[in-house]
Amino acid sequence: MEPLLTLVAVTGLLLLAGTLGIMRLRRPAAALRGGLAAMFTLTAGAHFVGMREEIVAMVPPALPAPGLLVTLTGIAELACALGLLWQRTARASAAVLSTMLVVMFPANVYAASGDVSWWDELGPRTVIQAVFLTATVTVLIRHRPAAARTPAKPPLNPPAPRPSPGQGRRPRRPVIRTRAREDSS
Repeated sequence: MEPLLTLVAVTGLLLLAGTLGIMRLRRPAAALRGGLAAMFTLTAGAHFVGMREEIVAMVPPALPAPGLLVTLTGIAELACALGLLWQRTARASAAVLSTMLVVMFPANVYAASGDVSWWDELGPRTVIQAVFLTATVTVLIRHRPAAARTPAKPPLNPPAPRPSPGQGRRPRRPVIRTRAREDSS
């Protein structure tokens, strides 16, 4: 539940900052990237501290080395969270995170099969995962780097073409500067 709250709260705050004048956050996709980055930073941290044992227990028994898998997915989530913040890598990070959400869904199904609280049951867990997947796919589709958004505009006053040497110009005479002498009288 905390990751969902983080996604909603951070995205909302960034949208508010955009409406208050922070130009880079005016586009909803930029605010969503920030919300996803905060959420995946939170979930990546849980792979190492606090909830590591619970996450390792979520790995289905058919998969080998659950501790290693949790470590690798935590590193991938953290790297992609950082990648969401850089325009050049935001779409690739969103694609990797979308794929991870789909591939890791069986672990959610396995985790929901035990004695769990209501928000960890399969129904709510599936809805939350669908929200996360929708957010990452939205960034994947809607995010375009700044160069792709703004077409190059011609300058308002283009510079005049320079004439070729010897065309339309008189040769410049050298300027000879002399010092004025003071007459001593």
